[in-house]
Amino acid sequence: MERGLSLSALAEAADVAKSYLSTIERDIHSNPSVHVMDKIAAALDVPLEQLLHPEPRDAELQWKQEWIELLHDALRSGVAPDELRSMIEFKKWQSCQSEKEEE
Repeated sequence: MERGLSLSALAEAADVAKSYLSTIERDIHSNPSVHVMDKIAAALDVPLEQLLHPEPRDAELQWKQEWIELLHDALRSGVAPDELRSMIEFKKWQSCQSEKEEE
């Protein structure tokens, strides 16, 4: 995964030793803890799942991952589940109104 961060910048942002990140990057340390991976994911602003399984296995998985990332972004932005439901209901209502106008 490319983000354009130097190893030093990522180490500082994730609060993980640069040398430890280097061993992970070079696959010398191939089984880092979930805690460390979570810190790295947070520093990169990506879901932990994306670090654990970086390559989608098929198009459906890619589609699901995009929705998961969107939901993570909404949660991080402070969107409450009720607000999201209201937006969905509004969109359904809007679509219904458009269909009625076309008739």
